[in-house]
Amino acid sequence: MLLLLSIGALLVHGYHPYVEDAEIYLPGVEKLLHPELFPFNAEFFQSHAHLTLFPNLIAASVRITHLPLDFALFFWDLLSIFLLLFACWELSGKCFSDVKARWAGVGLVAALFTLPVAGTSLYIMDQYINPRNLTAFAGVLAVARVLDRKYLHALIILVGAAAFHPLMSVFAMFYCTLLVGMRWLDERSPADKSAHMNYAPVAAALPFGLTFGRPSAAYHHVAISHSYFYLTRWEWYEWIGAVAPIAVLWWFSRLARKENKYNLDLMCRALIPYLVVNIAAALVLCLPVFESTARLQPMRSLYLLYVLMILFAGGFLAEHLLKGRTWRWMALFVPLCAGMFIGQRALFPASPHIEWPGVAPKNPWVQAFVWIRNNTPVDAVFALDPNHMELDGEDENGFRAIAERSMLADAVKDSGAVTMFPAIAETWLDQVNAQQGWEKFQLTDFRRLQQRYGVNWVVVKPPGVAGLSCPYRNQTVAVCSLP
Repeated sequence: MLLLLSIGALLVHGYHPYVEDAEIYLPGVEKLLHPELFPFNAEFFQSHAHLTLFPNLIAASVRITHLPLDFALFFWDLLSIFLLLFACWELSGKCFSDVKARWAGVGLVAALFTLPVAGTSLYIMDQYINPRNLTAFAGVLAVARVLDRKYLHALIILVGAAAFHPLMSVFAMFYCTLLVGMRWLDERSPADKSAHMNYAPVAAALPFGLTFGRPSAAYHHVAISHSYFYLTRWEWYEWIGAVAPIAVLWWFSRLARKENKYNLDLMCRALIPYLVVNIAAALVLCLPVFESTARLQPMRSLYLLYVLMILFAGGFLAEHLLKGRTWRWMALFVPLCAGMFIGQRALFPASPHIEWPGVAPKNPWVQAFVWIRNNTPVDAVFALDPNHMELDGEDENGFRAIAERSMLADAVKDSGAVTMFPAIAETWLDQVNAQQGWEKFQLTDFRRLQQRYGVNWVVVKPPGVAGLSCPYRNQTVAVCSLP
């Protein structure tokens, strides 16, 4: 059933292996498999790769199985979906005795995989494999082990998760600590647990070394463009997504206590201080003196909270509304899945809903990137519109991840790498500024990039630029060499 549900989730939400943050994570895998790749600007993805075992895991699976990378990525994506749903199934068993309630909770999580998590710029589950997807199930499974009082098991799971995504695992560790502390308080004063919410003392520890004070002008330039780092810059509806869960969890807690569901009551009560502390931390990090530490993104703690809250909501819906009525289940899940499907098609309109491994791409940008991978030297250095991932029809596909070639820093995903690693901010700003006015570039502008950075290939819009030889072109882009 979990495997069928995983396949169903894949069909609803789609699969796009090289979009969005895949541009940051996959080049690290490709460089492990082929060290000669990316001789230029590798720091824009290696900075992330050095902090996670994700590239090593994916690369090792390719070497061991001898599968093409496309097939390995698809396997890991489907496995990450299955693992998260398995962890949700395990945890739901600690909350609900009714099997229908457990399936409703797991099913609701699967149906809402691509639900935006308030203003954090995260989904419950991305449409491609990345370290967050592999860490997600670990956090939920660790919570289940804490409820079973298997603390060593939980610790081992969380340490393993930290090897893949240090930041997201810290939030799960914090929540598990709250669970242990609040249960200890409940057991110390049994009379209080039915009448009051007990909050364990909280000591928030930052996960890695920080630098305080005003950052460089280059870092400031890129940091302020990522509004999701700063809670005070969120839109009003994003604030609702951050604060409303307090009321929902309080209601769930009362309902669980009334129905003698202690584990569920405990988790809901623990999620309230968990959220309040992280909101407070996020507000503090909005102060100018902490600008360089805002990259810790305390509000990404909402990710675990949303997964748990959706799981709880599905269980309560089954017990109080859906019950055993098939038509009610259909009335909930069919429109919900249809809506999520339509939303994903609108998000990637120029690409197939599921980009099956081994199938020729239909997106013209991806077609050009694949041609580059197969027909240009591995040490080639490319330049293309620094905002290409945001252009209509590009569908946020990453050049490095698909073409496996070096390029000048872009203004979209490389800026995300800079926000996490300020040391490369000056390099990023210098290269992005050098590409300003890309739409009007002529041969002399490309020559300037060639002399300054060693660029010897460019990707432009047809019909191209006078003086350039373009051995590949389609209706959308042309790939040209600099003589």
